[in-house]
Amino acid sequence: MDTGYFADDSMIRRVMRKRAVGLTYGLRALVIGAVHPLLYVGTAESTEHRDTPYTRLALTGKLFEAVFFGSREEADRALEFTGKKHRKVVGRIPEDAGEHHPAGTAYSAYDPHLSFMTMAFTFESAEVMYDLLVKRLTDGEREGLYQDYVRWGELFGMPREAAPADYRAFREYFDGYLASDELFLTDEARKVGNYLCGHVVPYPQPLPARQVSSAYYLLVQGSLPERIRQMYGIEWKRSDELAYRGLAQSVRNAHGVPSVLVPRRVKTALNGPSAPVYRLITKQEQELAKAGKRSMPGVDPRKWAERNSA
Repeated sequence: MDTGYFADDSMIRRVMRKRAVGLTYGLRALVIGAVHPLLYVGTAESTEHRDTPYTRLALTGKLFEAVFFGSREEADRALEFTGKKHRKVVGRIPEDAGEHHPAGTAYSAYDPHLSFMTMAFTFESAEVMYDLLVKRLTDGEREGLYQDYVRWGELFGMPREAAPADYRAFREYFDGYLASDELFLTDEARKVGNYLCGHVVPYPQPLPARQVSSAYYLLVQGSLPERIRQMYGIEWKRSDELAYRGLAQSVRNAHGVPSVLVPRRVKTALNGPSAPVYRLITKQEQELAKAGKRSMPGVDPRKWAERNSA
């Protein structure tokens, strides 16, 4: 049987089939990854969904899950589609983005270091959300997950030598990066990140969707490093921290109940690919667009189209 690029008992499948991880890691990775201006600008300048970021997030999540869980045929189709998109991601940033990235700095989806950083933000967010919402990984599991993600990065074109050899070396590098002066948020990245993590909600939602969204945003915001929250201007009070910890513990407790005691519908909610939920997110954003409401007010794609055609 064609089981795909990863075994069913691989760490990447064990972690990513937990829906609490699958529904939160991508959003967290995008919000943190936006502090790398070359990654953010390169993606923003080439995407067809610049003013509908949840649609882009959902599409990315579906492609990633095809590689995580799909057969080789399914994974190869997703990789081929992504490759066609990545070949267009090449250019130079139009304006200064901090002292490390002056106007004119080149970017490419196939730059080895940028490929690694994409993998790094994705892996680290999956690791953090699993620790937070399911259970803490052992040292061996953490190393296994890292090596699986390195393999995953290779499938998308990252050279193996672009990534640190093991998890310990990765952690040292990544923590150093987050503490460095390389981080920078463009005005657009700050606006999009605040929207994605729920710091700015443009349109009110009816109950119970508002309650679900609030819980979702709380988990993502709480999982962010303090420095990242400060860069986005997210005020984080003690009451927020207490609510966040209580909610995270409730999700962990649900995963800790013995399988034989969990009703089938709850098992289904906790485990499996997140693609069905991605479809709902995309549908909601597209309905806003059809109603003449941009998903993200204040972000006008015509401005970028004019600049790109100049």
